[in-house]
Amino acid sequence: MAELDGAPVAPEALQALGLINYGHFTSMRVDDQHVRGLSHHLDRLVRDCREVFDADLNRDKVREYIRRAIRDKPGSFVVRVTVFDPDLELGRPGATAEPHILVTTRPAGAWPPPPMRVQSASYRRDLPHVKHIGLFGQLWCRRNAQLNGFDDALFIDSSSFVTEGATWNIGFYDGDRVIWPSADVLPGVTMRLITQVHEQTITAPVNLRDVPSMEAAFATNTTVGVRPITAIDNVQLPAEHPIFETLRKEYEEIPPERI
Repeated sequence: MAELDGAPVAPEALQALGLINYGHFTSMRVDDQHVRGLSHHLDRLVRDCREVFDADLNRDKVREYIRRAIRDKPGSFVVRVTVFDPDLELGRPGATAEPHILVTTRPAGAWPPPPMRVQSASYRRDLPHVKHIGLFGQLWCRRNAQLNGFDDALFIDSSSFVTEGATWNIGFYDGDRVIWPSADVLPGVTMRLITQVHEQTITAPVNLRDVPSMEAAFATNTTVGVRPITAIDNVQLPAEHPIFETLRKEYEEIPPERI
């Protein structure tokens, strides 16, 4: 399913996405027409539109387009809202933009998701605080990790400090507290929600050499919630730990918002 500004999308309207690839988006898991952190997702779209296009985005209109696209669709699925300008020209990205709203859906994965193994990769996303559609570098790192027998890539900086995953945030548990790496990362909605409800939480630098001293590690994003990480390079971590159930329970008790 794909709708542009509330109507079925014509293929030619998507050429700018494929050929120029300039824009931003957010993805959210919908469960029976409800989303945890919906307000945060809408805030992100408004904030990123101002930075990417120097334009204001009407959050009420975005919400209405989402409602139209999913109508009364039952069950669980993932909605992606992509903001881009179909008339943007490669040679004139500085022209006054008129952002449009593309709403697409895809099936939701298993909940809770299976554990995963990740390979570290030295990489920093452009504009890390913006959820933009320039995914080539992230997918390149993910592809290399999978070719090497891992499930995904974990980004580190030039000094081996952990930043974020390819499309997720990472958290660690040291036996007392949840630790989010202090780095230039995309502030994920799920990470924000967990931070709000889990009191024993800090943000601090985490180096790869610190990983063996951690009791557990996990990935978070809207599609997976809390996903255990069982290996970072050659360091093995548990697939089951009480902290996973605690965080999942706290997260799932957050009241979802009706779309």
